[in-house]
Amino acid sequence: MDAALIPPFPVPLVVPTVPGWALPRGSVAQPAEAAFLAGAALNSLDSLVRANPPWAGAWRQRLALICAVTAMSVVGRAEDEAALRDAWHLRQPGDDPGPAGNILAACKRLAGRSPGVDLETLRSVAGLLGLRWSDELATLPDQVEALARAGPPAPFAAAAIAREVQALRPDAELLGWWLADQLLALRLRWAMPAPLLMGQARSAAFRRTGRGGRLRSGDDGFDAAVCLAVAQGATRALRCADEIVPRAARLQAILPRLRAKGAGEAIALLLDDDAVPGTLTTPNLSRWGARRLFERLEAFGAVRELTGRASFQLYGL
Repeated sequence: MDAALIPPFPVPLVVPTVPGWALPRGSVAQPAEAAFLAGAALNSLDSLVRANPPWAGAWRQRLALICAVTAMSVVGRAEDEAALRDAWHLRQPGDDPGPAGNILAACKRLAGRSPGVDLETLRSVAGLLGLRWSDELATLPDQVEALARAGPPAPFAAAAIAREVQALRPDAELLGWWLADQLLALRLRWAMPAPLLMGQARSAAFRRTGRGGRLRSGDDGFDAAVCLAVAQGATRALRCADEIVPRAARLQAILPRLRAKGAGEAIALLLDDDAVPGTLTTPNLSRWGARRLFERLEAFGAVRELTGRASFQLYGL
């Protein structure tokens, strides 16, 4: 589809924000306060999720990348956003992206599919996260379904599944957070999950007060810590959306000027993913045409080049 044939898309100019009085600050000892902060933050985030702006796919995938960076710390790796983008986008078709890229793939799957977990999906995600499959993991889809159908409020349901996973398999912390975000989406009746909790797995929310160290899933105060992590994750997600909006608005403004054949395909990818290779080729867009298109979009401030390199460039909102 040519860019000229893409209908104008509405771009909200103001992203909901968490009220200043409800912004989380460090760790919170009182469960009621933590739950209150989570509720306030989720209320703001819910407004954006339900609005489902045209750039929501790119936004969710950027949240997935943020979560994958934290996951690297959890598993003792050092890849940052740039390294993860390269592992994913610069591989040849059909190549294994490696352990870091596979973890990013699990996060991208969370961000790109409607919420819900069956046994096949769980087995696949466990493999991407580098987990050995075992019979105890096979019980988790039923537990997710039960918590989604008649469980406690969303943050507490997320805490319950994270606790259950780590009790079954102490080496499966990442899978617990992956399922926790699934439960948030299911309990809040979102059409698509917004990856939040894996990105908070090493945040101040889980810092022990007084004794130092980090809270574990079996410790007192874990539910309150998850509530605080939800509040922090939702606040960060809204700030991420606020960074995308200006470029999406500029993209909308210049859309009528883009007449290059195949530009519509590139724009659709920009709206749906965190990054698009500058060497993109499609049946209607050559590599040379893509380079010219992205350079023009960058000049208008509608996209940004994400690598800082002169070659093998990646572009995103």
